[in-house]
Amino acid sequence: MADAPARPLPTEDRPAHVDYRLAFELAPVGLVLSRNRIIQDCNQRVCEMFGAQREQLIGQSFRILYPSADEYERMGERLVPILNARGVYADDRIMRRVGGRWQGEPFWCHVTGRALNRLAPHEAGIWSFEDLSAHRPVTAELTPREREVAAHLMEGLTSKAIGRALGISHRTVEIYRARLMRKYQAATTAELVHKLVAG
Repeated sequence: MADAPARPLPTEDRPAHVDYRLAFELAPVGLVLSRNRIIQDCNQRVCEMFGAQREQLIGQSFRILYPSADEYERMGERLVPILNARGVYADDRIMRRVGGRWQGEPFWCHVTGRALNRLAPHEAGIWSFEDLSAHRPVTAELTPREREVAAHLMEGLTSKAIGRALGISHRTVEIYRARLMRKYQAATTAELVHKLVAG
């Protein structure tokens, strides 16, 4: 019986076999492959983070990961011009646990995405999710718009810049910022941002 041919040793030009499926599955951050804002595949970390089984997520709209339908719709609209221009998008936002003992719980999450086709950014994408709740808990009941304004304040944006990003006037942003300051008992915007970051 002839011996099987020897497997060539890896070199710089010929790296050792890489199991990309295993790398995807065991990545330390949540990973999702999407098509038209529908979850096509996700890894273990996403399931752990959102308290769901893979079967509960695959084939579902990203809507189930958002605290409200409004936030899902507005985020989808806001992503398009940025992905058109850059191909990538990143922010911190409040997401929602899908199942498990923390079902429905809101939590801060860092989300990064890449469009495979910048001209049709929702067509197909790769998204990463990082749970920030360990060092940034959600401690106040916020409306969807307050959550969006809070996320932009933590990025250091001015009221005018936040207004442009959200498609509202800077005066409206200032009203929401004032509400946030009352809820977090902050005397200044800097104190508000500190309390938002600290939870």
